[in-house]
This record gives sequence, structure tokens and C-alpha cells, in this order.
Amino acid sequence: MNRGIKVLTALLMSGLLAGCGFWGGGEEVQPAELVDFSAENNVSVQWSASVGSGPGQRFHQMMPSIDGERIYAADSQGVVSAFERQSGQRVWSVNLKEPVVGGVGAGFGQVLLTTRAGEAIALNGNDGKELWRYKLASEVTAQIQINSELVVMQQVSGRITALDRMTGEHRWSFDVQVPALTLRGTGIPLLAADVTFAGMSNGRLVALDNRDGGMIWDQRVSVNEGRSELERIADINGRPIIVDKMLFVVGYQGRLLAINPFNAQVQWAQTVSSYRSPSSGYGNIYVADDQDHIHAYDAASGASVWSQSALTNRLVTSPAVLGNTVVVGDQEGYLHFMSQVNGRFVARHRVDSSGLQGDMLVRDNVLYVLTNGGRLAAITLN
Repeated sequence: MNRGIKVLTALLMSGLLAGCGFWGGGEEVQPAELVDFSAENNVSVQWSASVGSGPGQRFHQMMPSIDGERIYAADSQGVVSAFERQSGQRVWSVNLKEPVVGGVGAGFGQVLLTTRAGEAIALNGNDGKELWRYKLASEVTAQIQINSELVVMQQVSGRITALDRMTGEHRWSFDVQVPALTLRGTGIPLLAADVTFAGMSNGRLVALDNRDGGMIWDQRVSVNEGRSELERIADINGRPIIVDKMLFVVGYQGRLLAINPFNAQVQWAQTVSSYRSPSSGYGNIYVADDQDHIHAYDAASGASVWSQSALTNRLVTSPAVLGNTVVVGDQEGYLHFMSQVNGRFVARHRVDSSGLQGDMLVRDNVLYVLTNGGRLAAITLN
């Protein structure tokens, strides 16, 4: 059994081992020691603020969300807060008094969350007042996606549900059969104006018509082959991205694909296993694999540009691009900044010893990070 499967058994849909730490227990996987290097950049914390008790140490996909000049975040107990993006000043905070599992999605003046009980809640972005609620059939662990008309959620049951953004009324649903064993969590849909792209737990990427949820096409990303159920896990747990009219998606025990989003034709493929979202910059696509190695691939050809293996077993976040660097966080709370040119380390900063797990955001050359302990920080690189 490879290291990725050993670690990720803690993420199984059944919730087995959900209370165990990744680096705890009798057969713990040891993270790589931090390597020494000469820092080429300085890391500055512009501001930080507290978001309740934070997402917590257990597996989660919680992340903040930006809408205009405000950033929104929540803790696992239901405390939702809005901050001025530039200064970090708290604008409002409400306590839903219900456990939140899907993080925060924000856009068009609304803030969307999902609860452990399977309810989607819409709040007014200006003051936090509740706008509507919708009862779902199963849990949503990933960030809700929003466009001008729809709110789209991907449920652990294999259903994608679209609601009317203004009223919360049901617009359409799309279902796929979930395999017997999957990773804990789901993919994060990519919601465009006319189409929703969603990676499924069966290893397929689907394109859905936003008018009625009808499938336009689907494409195999991961192949669920193997002798055991564990070896056949083939989830797509990250969010697809579009760069220069090309769609990029990566799957666990699968591949990184460059796909023409209009006809599903695969332009190139690289064999790599990841349960995180890819990112892009400098003409590259960046992927953190299930060994916590960071890879850069040429976006046009798929050729390998560089690989950084010094973070093995540190359970890194999805990569983000800040300036001329690509950055990942880890479960010890460190941010690791690497050159986009060759992957060498150029800076390191420890945000919070509680660790980092959810995806990070970049806006106007500022990195926004929500730690497991509930510290929301705005970080720049000089």
C-alpha cells in the first residue's frame, strides 16, 4: 500500500479515523525535516484576526472567500465573520449556533454556508442577516460556488444541486453513483456563466448545462483499477481551473489533464496523483501530489518543468501563486514559498502552530490564509 493511501484512509467517506491526527498513532508517517536555505524574500503579515475557534484539526475543506473589498470566514461551530480586506477590521460577526462544514462561499453581496445537518444558508454580505435556507439530502463539505443566477453545491452523496441565488429555490440536480469507498470530502465545482464543471468521486469530470443540469460531456480523469477498494479510490477532490481557454483538472490515483472545455478533447495528460486543486502562473500548472511533492508542468505541452520533493509527508495545502512564487502551507503551520522558475525555496514563514489545511486565496498580490486554529491572516512577500 503506498503512502498516499496510508495517510488518506483517514479521509474515508465513512468517517473512519476522523478523530485521529495525521501524524499521530503507532504507525505515524513522519514529515520531512525543514531544509536550510538562504531566504531571498521577506514575509510580512499585514494583519491578522480571529475567526472563532477555527475549522479545527480534523479533516476539513474550509476556506475563506472574498467578495469585493471584504473577506468572509467561518469556524466549525458556526461563527461567521466579515472583515475589511485591506485593513482586517471586523465588519460584522454572527453565530449560527450550528456546526459548519463547507466553509464560506461569497459573491454578489451574499455569503453562503452549509451545516453539518445538511442545510444551505444564505446571509446578506453587508450585515450577516439570514436571507434563506435550503434543506439538502446529504452533507456538503466543500465551498459553495456562486454566479449571478445560481448557487451550486456538491454533496457527499454524489449529487450536485443548483439553487436560485436570490430565493434559494431548487433549480436542478445531477446525480452520479458513489463508489463503495471514497476519500472524505468532495471536489469543488467550477461554476461558469453557462456551464458547471465538476470532478466526481468516480474519477470523472462532468460538464453540466446551467439551465437544467443536463450533462454536456464527461471525461475520465482517474482510473479506479486495483485489487482492493483502497486501490480503486479515484476521487477528484480539487477544483478544476481554466487558463487561456483550457481546462485543467487532477485526480487522486489519476492524471493531470488539459482539456478543451468546449468538446472534452484531451490536449495532454501527465500521470500524477493529487487530492488538491491545481494552480497556474508563469505559463505553468502547479500540483501538490499525494506525497506532498510540488510539480510544475508547462501549460501548453504538459512537459515537466520542475519538481520539489523537500516537503514530503508535510501534508501541504493546494498551491497558490503569489508574485513570482508558488506557495503551500503545511500541517505545522508553515508557509513555503518557491520560485516559479525552478522550484527553489525563497522564503518560509510560520503563521500558526495549529496548522494549515484549507485552500488559500490571493487577491491584489496579498495571500489570505485561514489556519486550523482560526487565525485569518493577510500576508505579503517583499
